[in-house]
Amino acid sequence: MKYHIRSWSTFSEEILANETGEAADGAPVRKFAVVCVLENPYAGRFSRDLSLLINDSAKLGQEFGSRLKALSADLPITSYGKACVVGTAGEYEHGNALLTTQFADPVRASLGGGKAWISSTGKRGGPGTTIDVPLAHKDALYVRSHYDTMTITLHDAPMPNEIAVIFCTATRGRLHARLGGLLAADIKGLDGLR
Repeated sequence: MKYHIRSWSTFSEEILANETGEAADGAPVRKFAVVCVLENPYAGRFSRDLSLLINDSAKLGQEFGSRLKALSADLPITSYGKACVVGTAGEYEHGNALLTTQFADPVRASLGGGKAWISSTGKRGGPGTTIDVPLAHKDALYVRSHYDTMTITLHDAPMPNEIAVIFCTATRGRLHARLGGLLAADIKGLDGLR
């Protein structure tokens, strides 16, 4: 990769009871996140061509996939989401250039595939920025039980000339999800309901 990477970070959570203290209805929810902080080659200037960010994003996705697989200890991943935080000398578009399908497909492949598009968000900010990364079922967006977030706070990033790229995963939907709709067990053969 031709990126100048400053740091990699990982986050994990294991949720054993819901917000009212009700014990898990099955396995706990395990959430994992990997964050890469890299230099923004377009900081402080406008460019119509964002290829310096896009061209190697598949390789970046491969590295994210490898790190997420190791972090989750090969637990099955059922939902995921991605995000970026762009330093204040950059544009939100710079972060989005790193989150395209070219980046996401290698992550999907590392985590056992996925048919649905990947929920995404982003913003501009500096060190101390908090972002809620949306999670949705990897094979069908309309599985309500898997609508969730993972909140990430970046204590030392991004600097004005950096971009933080974030990918989050989860091993199941919310504890005690009870809003009905399409069930994860019913999604085989639905072609992702993109």
